[in-house]
Amino acid sequence: MSKSCDFCKIEGGYGKLIRETPFWMIFLAPSQRYLGTCVVALKRQCKNLSDLDDEEWKDFIDTLRKLEYSLKEAFNPTLFNWSCFKNKTFRDGEHNPEIHWHFHPRYQDKVKFIGLEFEDPDFGYVPQPINVEVPDEVMMEIKEAILKNL
Repeated sequence: MSKSCDFCKIEGGYGKLIRETPFWMIFLAPSQRYLGTCVVALKRQCKNLSDLDDEEWKDFIDTLRKLEYSLKEAFNPTLFNWSCFKNKTFRDGEHNPEIHWHFHPRYQDKVKFIGLEFEDPDFGYVPQPINVEVPDEVMMEIKEAILKNL
């Protein structure tokens, strides 16, 4: 596994594991700038999307549908952004990218969840890499809200 992949080092505390499928792991991302932001990481080392096999793709599509449904039920986002960037390993000098998808629910209006207000000031634009951490208790509530319909 890649030394620079945050998800290979999950025991180190990056994100909160929500659920595993046969081929993917769903994590609640540490930054909740966009309420419900998750990462879906492939369980094996794989550099290119074109190297995924049919079963991995089928499992990913099933995971995508379930995750979007669950977030719609839990928080009612306006839309969903998915991205698969593999640039970080090159910044770290390792050059060994791995496949994981960033899942950003996007909100046209402010959302209140257990006493906190979440705002998406750049709605309609590319998600910004701004870190917004919430207390652990809130992270657990977000995780449970997602799991309820996943």
